[in-house]
Amino acid sequence: MSLIAIAPPAFDVDIDLAYATTQNFTGEPIYGRAVAQLHPEAATALTRAIGLAAALGLRFRVFDAFRPVEAQWRLWEAYPDPQFIADPQRGSNHSRGIAVDLTLIDGASGTALDMGTPFDDFTPAAHHGHPDLSAEVQRNRAILLGLMTAAGWDWYRYEWWHYQLFDSQRYPLLCDAAAPLPMMTPAPDREAAQ
Repeated sequence: MSLIAIAPPAFDVDIDLAYATTQNFTGEPIYGRAVAQLHPEAATALTRAIGLAAALGLRFRVFDAFRPVEAQWRLWEAYPDPQFIADPQRGSNHSRGIAVDLTLIDGASGTALDMGTPFDDFTPAAHHGHPDLSAEVQRNRAILLGLMTAAGWDWYRYEWWHYQLFDSQRYPLLCDAAAPLPMMTPAPDREAAQ
């Protein structure tokens, strides 16, 4: 099974992969290569969402897409809470290449719309429909939800940024070696052996 790289110009998105930097909840880079990849069906659904957003003068900023099984284990070891991090024994839809974490940005300025919390905020304020958010934040989240669901994506109630394809179990879990562009940093013992 092949994954498709999600990058301009083929995909009019801003790529900001949090797990390729220290700017994530672990404080360490998880990915050695900052490349967003998706299953072809997810890439098609993202293309639909991009078109819908463009009609409103908006674009997407992608925080995560395909996440190798090895990366899922590293996230789970750092924060083993199944409400926010999928148990790697069950599998994450990111590891199937059918989930994407994203937000909306202004198409002209590139400024992110206010969603009330940052990406990977593991608090109730990150839940869809959380009542203690401003009208502007609720509206921005509703626009994101509307664009993504109209394009064929399912949503996750605890994370305003997470969307996935329906019927996820029909897609296999993928390790880093299965990706056309492997993402993981080599383990220290492999580096020493080379």
